[in-house]
Amino acid sequence: MNIIWNADKYAKDFSFVHQYGNGVLELIDTDNAKTAIDLGCGNGVLSGKLRDMGLDVIGIDSSPEQLAIARRDFPDINFIEADAISFEVNKPVDVIFSNAVFHWIDKDKQSNMLHSIHASLVKGGQLVFEMGGYGNNMLIHRELSKAFNRRGLKYRIPFYFPTIGEYAAMIEKEGMLVTYAILFDRPTALNGDEGMNDWIRMFIRTPFKDVDKETENEIINETAENLRNDLFKNGTWYSDYVRLRMKAIKP
Repeated sequence: MNIIWNADKYAKDFSFVHQYGNGVLELIDTDNAKTAIDLGCGNGVLSGKLRDMGLDVIGIDSSPEQLAIARRDFPDINFIEADAISFEVNKPVDVIFSNAVFHWIDKDKQSNMLHSIHASLVKGGQLVFEMGGYGNNMLIHRELSKAFNRRGLKYRIPFYFPTIGEYAAMIEKEGMLVTYAILFDRPTALNGDEGMNDWIRMFIRTPFKDVDKETENEIINETAENLRNDLFKNGTWYSDYVRLRMKAIKP
């Protein structure tokens, strides 16, 4: 996930990402938990929430741009720059929490990440997370694919969106026991008249890597216009999110 984030715009226009993470926090059993990792902590907002729950938290992220904001806004929290696939900690923790991160990891690297998570949890430790699930943003990706194809270009969804059964099996193969899982639709309002265009520019990066700027703008504008009937409602753009929320325990 080698992306250079516009961290200030992310915090300003896409705050719904961490706001929806508040519901995931409710899955954490804090009765016997004292330490936590916020894996893929981004700008640190949810790390702050974990701290407010009474947990001694470490934030881990691979983006120096996001971590700069996290360290500025939460100077009392320890933030570490590391890759979710291969991170290590000096001492295992009671909770590993993650929101809107796992789908950025390629499918063939998921087992590496889950192995690192297992190694970083104490016996009885909790993995609590939400990620994009099967069918996530399918309308958007479908229209982007059509726009690429019309120009003789190939579009590949740059994310991994598994089913419950698929991902539960991967977790349990790495030695953890899934205790809660739900896959659900969550249409999400976007900010501004250019909400869909801005969303695509923020999150759909790698498919445009070898596309010139003029063609990129054409594709984004065309895609947004073709999505208008489905995802523009009462003056507001929506993204067609589907989320996979799960909890697992290390026996």
